[in-house]
Amino acid sequence: MQILDALKWRYATKKFDAARFLSTEKIEVLKEAFNLTATSYGLQPIRLVVIKNKELQEQLLKHSWNQRQVVDASHLLVLCVDTTINKETIEAYFTRVKDIRDTPDEILTPFKDFMIETFSKKSDEELKNWATKQAYIALGNLLTVCGAEQIDACPMEGFTPEKYDEILNLSAHGLSSVLVLPVGYRAEDDMFANFKKVRKTTSQSVLEL
Repeated sequence: MQILDALKWRYATKKFDAARFLSTEKIEVLKEAFNLTATSYGLQPIRLVVIKNKELQEQLLKHSWNQRQVVDASHLLVLCVDTTINKETIEAYFTRVKDIRDTPDEILTPFKDFMIETFSKKSDEELKNWATKQAYIALGNLLTVCGAEQIDACPMEGFTPEKYDEILNLSAHGLSSVLVLPVGYRAEDDMFANFKKVRKTTSQSVLEL
């Protein structure tokens, strides 16, 4: 499918076919797409939790405003942010840069020191807000890839992060949940699949100067 056709095809799926499941290959595409998402400074302060466990999905249902997509979807993706972003986070990133690109220290060190100083001045709340913005970038990327792969998805903010964190034991992994994305295949009787998209015209949403 051409990308614009794919974007026209996708919609926020309200009812999934609980009997259909995504292949391992499709999930691998989503995982790789998540990992390739652009993030500020390239720091990737985000993690993706992939759930294919109906019992666990049922536990999360009441903490998701009872939205059945959480249970009926093939997989439930939970986008999380790192709860600790500090000097070690930045140093680990620059170690990867050196290992992969073999960039000399004299080039890396000034930028590394700048970033360490910049991030040391941010409060925990500022760091979480910054990381959360990166999760939204990843969500947008995943939705585009879902459209291209004809994977149905429903982006969700309507859940209780604290309960997700507790049930999934995310604190043990240094993570906090910020977004939820059920993925799978639409049910044949999901009436929303046939609704026309409601969007502004391109001329209304784009300003050319």
